[in-house]
Amino acid sequence: MNLLEARLSTILGKARVVAGEKGLSREISWAHIVDMPDVLSWVGAGQFLLTTGYAWPRDESGQRTLIRALAEQNLAGIGLAVPRFFDRFPAPVCDEANRLNLPLLEIPWEIPFSLITEELHTAILAEQSRLIEQSEIIHRTLTRAASEASSLQDLAQTLGELIHRSVTFEDQEGRVLGFYTIEAMVDDARRASLEKGYTPPELMGYLDSLGYIQAINNASLPIRIPPLLEHGFSGRIVCPIRLKGEMVGKVWIIEGDHPLSDLDLRAAEHAAIVGALQISHQRALSSLEARVGYSFVTALLEGRFESTPQTLERAQLQGFFPHTAYRVGMFVLNEEIPLSREALIKRERFAERLREQLQLLGQSPLISVSLNQIPFLLSKGFEAEPIWRLLGGHDYAFGLSRAYSGVTGIHKGYGETLAILPHLSFGVFQRYEELLLPRVLLGEAEARDSFLHEMFDGLSQLRNGDLFVKTVIAFAQSGFHLKHTAELLHIHPKSLRYRLEKAAEHAQLDFADPEVRFRLQLAAHLRQLAT
Repeated sequence: MNLLEARLSTILGKARVVAGEKGLSREISWAHIVDMPDVLSWVGAGQFLLTTGYAWPRDESGQRTLIRALAEQNLAGIGLAVPRFFDRFPAPVCDEANRLNLPLLEIPWEIPFSLITEELHTAILAEQSRLIEQSEIIHRTLTRAASEASSLQDLAQTLGELIHRSVTFEDQEGRVLGFYTIEAMVDDARRASLEKGYTPPELMGYLDSLGYIQAINNASLPIRIPPLLEHGFSGRIVCPIRLKGEMVGKVWIIEGDHPLSDLDLRAAEHAAIVGALQISHQRALSSLEARVGYSFVTALLEGRFESTPQTLERAQLQGFFPHTAYRVGMFVLNEEIPLSREALIKRERFAERLREQLQLLGQSPLISVSLNQIPFLLSKGFEAEPIWRLLGGHDYAFGLSRAYSGVTGIHKGYGETLAILPHLSFGVFQRYEELLLPRVLLGEAEARDSFLHEMFDGLSQLRNGDLFVKTVIAFAQSGFHLKHTAELLHIHPKSLRYRLEKAAEHAQLDFADPEVRFRLQLAAHLRQLAT
């Protein structure tokens, strides 16, 4: 209960506010009567001091010093019985109180202090009883909602409707997991968070610079954050959501038109506990689904998947379709093996974020984990760059194979990611194709075979394919000179042009491109060495 409410519901309504009116929202914890010289030793924060002023100093300097000292005790306010020892609060006292927003009330002498304390204490106890009752209702309702809710979105709506405030649940990285909005309680900061789906980094940076992020990370109970008007940020309560001591999220309650109260603090604490239960349940389900998915994807990647009608049906339920072309992606964490507990948590969090991103792209989350590696399948029609932009960083390397379909194709794609694994750099996204030529020049047999297959396999598929391959190799060995090539093959120049045009069309070769010429000449030399 604050002073303003106390004036409306108790005999304090007959008192006159003469200074510090801006502080009437201060909460009263108790009413205390003190009329001794050493008043500071007998008062504490939140108390409403009742006095006759009998022992107060009469000089201006002493009065100002006393009011400043009482304000430092964080009193709720001061009530002075008048007129007797003072006809009214002295002007210096009122000046200091106005400057410090410390409420001063003049109480008619005929009102007994005992009546004031009785009514105040009765009202405070009634308020506390009501608070406990409402808190219990919130706790029971949230607990029941936790057993019925399918997500934190359901919990956010239940909590918001209970306390009539805007509410947000976030994960530990600031991404929105659920929210309830009262339109009148949407400030610029909240609007940006809901539009983006996460708290804007610039706002997080500002809160961090003020020390709030560190305070939240260290807290176990709700924290009040005052309005930050320059960032469109109204007052809030934030409570960390913890599982076994680890912070897994946050619940925010927005102030809006009415000041935040102790009930909101309790509601945030209850919501954090119930939110932890919901997150724990979701993690257990996700972990079970992930383990099943990991096992299936691992079998695919390692070539241990047996294609039978039953297993293929189960594969389709997992979201894998043999006729779809997939690339095998591989994220590598910059962590030493064996992984520490912190690294394992980091890996699981990253796998969960990757799963979410794939689902947002409309992809089945076909993911596995092994040591510091997180391989996954990406349909050919989807680009990998957006995934790298959202999830990548200096602590991760990312490699991507070429696209293949079928069970054997997935195994081949996985082989390509393993082949480029030693060449991946942290903080960089690299494709198999980009690393192929450098690996050939390093003398890697797998890269050489893959390079030759890439250069000539398309031509080999043509009718009389060997003839077209032989023609292109001769053209490269002759320095791409038509006359010399025709003489080397003992054919007419027109026949040579026909073969080269057909080869260029089918294999998409631009013989005028210096890069294509270099690759063909290198392939010709490698093929000659291989035979």
